[in-house]
Amino acid sequence: MTNPTTQATDATQATEGTQAPQATGAAQATSARPAVKLIGTGAELYVLPRRGARTVVMTMGALHEGHATLIRAARERAGTDGQVVVTIFVNPLQFGANEDLDRYPRTLEADLALAGQAGADAVFAPAADEVYPGGEPQVRVTAGPMGTVLEGATRPGHFDGVLTVVAKLLHLTRPGVAFFGQKDAQQLALIRRMVTDLNFPVEIVGVPTVRETDGLALSSRNRYLSEPERHTALALSRALFAGQDRLAAQAALAARAESHGSSEARASALAKLGETRASADAHAVSMAAAGLPDAVRAAARHVLDDAAHADVPLVLDYLALVDPADFTEIPADHTGPAVLAVAAKVGTTRLIDNIPLEFGAHA
Repeated sequence: MTNPTTQATDATQATEGTQAPQATGAAQATSARPAVKLIGTGAELYVLPRRGARTVVMTMGALHEGHATLIRAARERAGTDGQVVVTIFVNPLQFGANEDLDRYPRTLEADLALAGQAGADAVFAPAADEVYPGGEPQVRVTAGPMGTVLEGATRPGHFDGVLTVVAKLLHLTRPGVAFFGQKDAQQLALIRRMVTDLNFPVEIVGVPTVRETDGLALSSRNRYLSEPERHTALALSRALFAGQDRLAAQAALAARAESHGSSEARASALAKLGETRASADAHAVSMAAAGLPDAVRAAARHVLDDAAHADVPLVLDYLALVDPADFTEIPADHTGPAVLAVAAKVGTTRLIDNIPLEFGAHA
């Protein structure tokens, strides 16, 4: 399970280590709640008293404002009578060779403080032998074809490890609702698929990605970035927003083409009359009716190509525009939801980001 960082849709954005803002609604009562309870075993969790429904937020620790947003969402859903459990477990199954398992930050004391402030009732932080008694499990959940593309292609076996630990933690925590961040869009899609395919009695809720004020998606790995590396890393979010802007502009032109019947023939006729600007506009309108996915990809790639030549270069892993149902690349005539996703290395740090898009919704 990768760190479930999420997207901000309000004024609760904060930088790493910043105190979480005061919550609203049901979460306002958190200041009067008892201190968060630290639990290390499934047996303790099973007998933990509760009156209402249980919600869960799964993390690998090193909590930040992205996680706090997830916890507040879980608190809001649970209400004052419900229970919010945050799991903290650095899952060895999802780390491949040469990945950062050993240096992954462990900050339990700070995590307990943030979780309690955000509205958690309990933190379940089991040891590895509690989750995997007897060592690594011989029986695991397999991610299937969706787990072999993009992140799965770069990190073979990663999603098998993610789904195996999520399945185990769902059994151990027994929630009615589990919250995950949309920043890890492929992970979220696979968890939803697993819950559906294997009939888990739990609702999966995705929470939009939280971003820092400069647009960088919150991640525990951001702390590894030097100042020059962070400057380069901002190209990930800039590329996504450039793709989003291009889609909005092209969609507006496509709407004009539909309503005014613009065509290449009209553009040619205007050119013959010397109406150069009008002809160029008509040509742009006619071309906007097709090729929207390619235009979105091109806008995003232009930003990433520039970043590849920065003083600290960005090394692109992938840029993909995919169907969120199966994470395959969308065709030129796609309508409906899509995800524009990017992964890259800056220095020694690998970062991912994505943004949801909607094709066919004219501006």
